[in-house]
Amino acid sequence: MRMNDMDPFEQRLKRQPLRQAPADWREEILTMAREAQPLRQTATVQGDSLFSVLNRRLASLLWPHPVAWGGLAAVWVLIFAAHFSIEDKAPVMAEKALPPSPEVVAELRQQQRMLAELIGVSDASDADRPKVLVPAPRSERVVILNA
Repeated sequence: MRMNDMDPFEQRLKRQPLRQAPADWREEILTMAREAQPLRQTATVQGDSLFSVLNRRLASLLWPHPVAWGGLAAVWVLIFAAHFSIEDKAPVMAEKALPPSPEVVAELRQQQRMLAELIGVSDASDADRPKVLVPAPRSERVVILNA
């Protein structure tokens, strides 16, 4: 607003001289203000709960978009809760496998013999023997192929 755009009331107010408040009023007003100031500060500090103080601090920290930041935090909390609720509760240690009992081994051999008889394999003793793998000789030479 420019100076010429002032309405008549503002122009009349600007022309009036500024008067000082009476000295006793001024002193009384300043004394009451000084007494009320510490009471007001302690009342706000003591009256605020931890939640309201934390809320005010977080709001000032996340000022540009506090709702978006709060939503993102809620999503992360849900992700962590889902992760820990779905996590397998089984012990992580590897258990040592026990060797099969002699009864189980004898039963497996009996089944192998019966299978060999049903198939018609002439030598049933091959089913009882474990297969021995003899490694083939290896060459220590490196062969380079040209493309």
